[in-house]
Amino acid sequence: MNHSRRSLVIALASAPFARLAFAQQPSFLELNPPQPVETADKIEVLEFFWYGCIHCYNLEPKIETWLKTLPKDVEFRRVPAVFNERWAHDAAIFYTFEALGLLDKLHRPFFDAIHRDRLRSDNAQALNAWLEKQGVDPKKFEATLKSFGVQSKTKRAIRQTTAYKIDGTPAMAVHGRYVVPSSEAILENVNRLVAAVRKNGISK
Repeated sequence: MNHSRRSLVIALASAPFARLAFAQQPSFLELNPPQPVETADKIEVLEFFWYGCIHCYNLEPKIETWLKTLPKDVEFRRVPAVFNERWAHDAAIFYTFEALGLLDKLHRPFFDAIHRDRLRSDNAQALNAWLEKQGVDPKKFEATLKSFGVQSKTKRAIRQTTAYKIDGTPAMAVHGRYVVPSSEAILENVNRLVAAVRKNGISK
C-alpha cells in the first residue's frame, strides 16, 4: 500500500503521473531518460517519503535494519516527496533538521510524534512545543526553515518528485534508473536492482 498524492501544487499540476492499483504495480519502473545522480562512484538509492504517511512510518524500522547491511558501494539518501503545500512544509522541516545537524537525532522521534502522539506538523504552536522538548530553539528553527538553503532544497525535492514520476509514498529509486513502488517486498526489489546496476556497471 502507499500514500497517494493529495491536491497538487501548481508546479506539479501538469505533470503526468500513472495511477496503478496496488495489486497491479510492477516490482519496478524504468526511467527513460535516467535521472542524474550525486554519487557517480557509488550506487545511489533514494527513499521518497512523507512524515505523515503511515506506510512510510511502518517502513522506517525496516529501513533502519536494512541500512546496517548496506554494502560500501551503495549510498542512501532520503528525499521528502512533495505533492502539495502541506507536504512542502514537512519537506522543509526535514531539510531544517538537516541544516541544523539534527536529522539523525530527530528524524525518527518526529515520525513517532506524528503517528504515535498525533502531533500536527502544520500546527505551529504544537510543533514549537515539541521542538522545545527536544532542546531546539523554535525561533532558530523557524529562521532556518525560511532560509534560502532550506527553501532551495525543498524546491529541488518538488522537481525530483516530478522527475522520478513518484505517485505515492513510500517509493524508492535506484541510481537514477529505476523507481520501486511501495510493496511488502520493496527493499528486496531494491536489493535486486542494486545488484543489477553493480553487474552492469554504474556508469552505464
